[in-house]
Amino acid sequence: MKEVLLELERRRANAREGGGQKRIDAQHAKGKLTARERIEAFLDEGSFEEFDMFVEHRSTDFGMENTRIAGDGVVTGWGTVNGRTVFVFAKDFTVFGGSLSEAHAEKVVKVQEMALKNRAPIIGFYDAGGARIQEGVAALGGYAEIFQRNVLASGVIPQISVIMGPCAGGDVYSPAMTDFIFMVRDTSYMFVTGPDVVKTVTNETVTAEELGGASVHTVKSSIADGAYDNDVEALLQMRRLIDYLPASNTAELPEVECYQSVTEKDFSLDRLVPDNANKPYDIKELILKTCDEGDFFEIQASFAKNIVTGFGRVEGRTVGFVANQPMVLAGVLDSDASRKAARFVRFCDCFNIPIVTYVDVPGFLPGTAQEYGGLIKHGAKLLFAYAEATVPKITVITRKAFGGAYDVMASKHLRGDINYAWPSAQIAVMGAKGAVEIIFRKDIDDPQKIATHTKMYEDRFLSPFVAAERGYVDEVIMPHSTRQRLARALRMLRNKDLQNPWKKHDNIPL
Repeated sequence: MKEVLLELERRRANAREGGGQKRIDAQHAKGKLTARERIEAFLDEGSFEEFDMFVEHRSTDFGMENTRIAGDGVVTGWGTVNGRTVFVFAKDFTVFGGSLSEAHAEKVVKVQEMALKNRAPIIGFYDAGGARIQEGVAALGGYAEIFQRNVLASGVIPQISVIMGPCAGGDVYSPAMTDFIFMVRDTSYMFVTGPDVVKTVTNETVTAEELGGASVHTVKSSIADGAYDNDVEALLQMRRLIDYLPASNTAELPEVECYQSVTEKDFSLDRLVPDNANKPYDIKELILKTCDEGDFFEIQASFAKNIVTGFGRVEGRTVGFVANQPMVLAGVLDSDASRKAARFVRFCDCFNIPIVTYVDVPGFLPGTAQEYGGLIKHGAKLLFAYAEATVPKITVITRKAFGGAYDVMASKHLRGDINYAWPSAQIAVMGAKGAVEIIFRKDIDDPQKIATHTKMYEDRFLSPFVAAERGYVDEVIMPHSTRQRLARALRMLRNKDLQNPWKKHDNIPL
């Protein structure tokens, strides 16, 4: 018996070494943790239970039968984050560059299926060079098996991908189908084809960072939802994100103890909106002052900054926030902002997370660039997302709500449950100047008459009371009472039950 126990310990130690100390040192020299170190940093101490530690590849081509390493380039298993079960897999760059073989894929598929059966989140740490070329189509088949599980798990359990090194070829598509992607600055990149292939095919000379680094995917492509300076920061932020998310689409919202009063008035909010309607203000100040203890986890902070999305808590329970940002492009809706917010709204709806929407939107961005870029279809995505959402929806109009953008931003007509407006709200088809120039076109050359008409239009339409008279706004509230109103409304809506007509699935304008 003793010999068997010693053999087990020897095999375990061998598996934990991965590709060997030399390759581990090389990983550390690049400022990166190993796969096992990442899992240890992410999960609660001592909670990791590993699967398939001794799995090896089965390839016999190109001399591969002479090179077998236990684990085969990926570490899989489960553990806990603040006591809540999560499943994990981490690509091990020290073993065959983390490349995917048939056996490697089977390990990932197993943990994906266990996460789905046990209704718990799954998080993948990527640091790999793509498919293992020596295995050919067997590796490609392994990718497709993983992709299929990504799709089946979508909207059932949260799926998170953290790119912590190279992620190329087939490896990029699994993260692309998960709910969130996060990257590490300067050490991670994602692309379908690398710089060498790009040079050969298109004659473009580009570095890996320029082609698919964190700066590209968080700012330009919107592939990634955020980026962090190093592995440790990324892992700690993922723990924080997991705390906001329910375990599955049938699980209760996570609830933490809340020590901040919801009845205390914040009179600074009464001064948030400037008297000049064209002067910007920071909508994040409103978000931070209405969610618990100013704790807000922003999603896609560097992309489409004219709209803000992210998670906060009210009375300890998770809430999704969507807010127009007057500081950027006056908070106007464009193609990028519409896509960003639509995806976030749909995620919240999948996992029964209530949505709070702060509205200050002068309309959709005009221009040929937007129209040629499909603004109509992208704007319709946000409209579709809000209209199909059955979760509690609370809307607060702080200032402008003009034109079709008023409709799109969780209006009462899209089954908004509670729609509030501040006294500073202006709800109309368009701003006073544009409206008067159309309605009173014959007086366009008479500045005095135009000024009179403008004042009349502002008094009649640029207030929340016309909408309130029709029931499109449930109540005009004082800004200082916003947090209290949100808390009470969210409490009232906890048992909301709304079902859409049965369908196989909808056909959102992609």
